[in-house]
Amino acid sequence: MIAYVTVGADDIALARRFYSAFLPALGYVLTEGPEGLSYMLPAGPGQWPAPPDFYVKPTFDGRPATAGNGSMVAFEAASRQQVRDLHAAALAAGGADEGQPGFRAAYGPRFYVGYMRDPQGNKIALFSTASDERGQEG
Repeated sequence: MIAYVTVGADDIALARRFYSAFLPALGYVLTEGPEGLSYMLPAGPGQWPAPPDFYVKPTFDGRPATAGNGSMVAFEAASRQQVRDLHAAALAAGGADEGQPGFRAAYGPRFYVGYMRDPQGNKIALFSTASDERGQEG
């Protein structure tokens, strides 16, 4: 199980605008401190937060942050409509389109996904496998 994912950012305010455009809608709560942004899924009383946490931080070595070639973080949405809505919100918040929401034949008839890049260039996916609408499978 993945416990957390961290991406680097040179402009934390710009990163906050981008990630806050869609992560709260997926249940993540933001905590911000001098070390950067921490998005976590809330926990019930007496429970640990559910992983994975998602962190956006300045680089530890002080050099510019870079996006990994071939790296991507995917977040699951509850529906195809939510994928479309959050993809649009992320682009409006400073992201770049890397693939409009839709089905991808290579991933099967129920995999609905949209891709974007955050302001630092990190690739992010929003996907749903819910059969909430008529699509390729129906």
